[in-house]
Amino acid sequence: MGLFERYLTIWVALCIVVGVIVGQVLPIIPEILSQFEYANVSIPVAILIWLMIYPMMLKIDFSSIVQTTKKPKGLTVTCVTNWLIKPFTMYLIAYFFFKIVFSPWIADGLGSQYLAGAILLGAAPCTAMVFVWSHLTNGDPAYTLVQVAVNDLILLFAFTPIVAILLGVTDVFVPYETLFLSVFLFVVIPLVAGYLSRRYIIKNHGMAYFENIFLKKFNNTTIIGLLLTLIIIFSFQGDVILKNPLHIALIAIPLIIQTFLIFAIAYGWSKAWKLPHNIAAPAAMIGASNFFELAVAVAISLFGLESGATLATVVGVLVEVPVMLVLVRIANNTRGWFPPK
Repeated sequence: MGLFERYLTIWVALCIVVGVIVGQVLPIIPEILSQFEYANVSIPVAILIWLMIYPMMLKIDFSSIVQTTKKPKGLTVTCVTNWLIKPFTMYLIAYFFFKIVFSPWIADGLGSQYLAGAILLGAAPCTAMVFVWSHLTNGDPAYTLVQVAVNDLILLFAFTPIVAILLGVTDVFVPYETLFLSVFLFVVIPLVAGYLSRRYIIKNHGMAYFENIFLKKFNNTTIIGLLLTLIIIFSFQGDVILKNPLHIALIAIPLIIQTFLIFAIAYGWSKAWKLPHNIAAPAAMIGASNFFELAVAVAISLFGLESGATLATVVGVLVEVPVMLVLVRIANNTRGWFPPK
């Protein structure tokens, strides 16, 4: 492991602190960056996510994508976990904490809004960052791509009815502009760039150069992009953290429990089915992480920018990266539980 990977936890903590300090001491920086946003998608963050995803897209052998259809177990794990288990466990866990355990500290109306925000997170499996988690666990890039694509297709049809049922509302507005823009920015663009680069390099320099020299140039790109993304995210949310420390902590507890639970379900199921680790780890990561751009956008449209629901989705953004990095470490440390590729 390189310097970045060996001390990743320390770098993450430092970047969180730096982000909050930047937001407080130099508020003009997040103000300027926030102007480069469209349909609730931050363009600066999108660029950094490209840096994180591009190295993984380079590794995709597109001829192997067809082979994924012959291995449906990994797709079954992620789809069932994400759509038949995750939204409902999120509802139960969030209800238990916001309505019962934390009721002495959270007013009932605010607790209902926090519950709504948690539901929105639970009904939106990850689209972009799962490529990063897959990369950090040496996941199968082609299979991960198919897993994300299948979940995005299901999202188009399942998100609205699931949210409507769990929230008890009928006027759920899905910002398809945000959904399609996110898929285009975080999947299509880096995928095309990776495909064209791979094809050009192999054609002109050969496979040996591509695998042994070209790919190694991007060894730290994903980690650097991840750390810079953390600084930007926490510079945006510094005020939220400092003004609502107790509620931030209370909201984070059920979200973290849910994340570990969903990971355990999908990862344990994959182990029971004897899936290879490079399919099992991404299958568990997709459900554990969230499509927070979509969740935040829907919370704002349904409940307003200053609502408790929106705050809950923002807390989902804040806790996701540190928690997912813990799961990455768990996945890497348990690689021996799974059969070889």
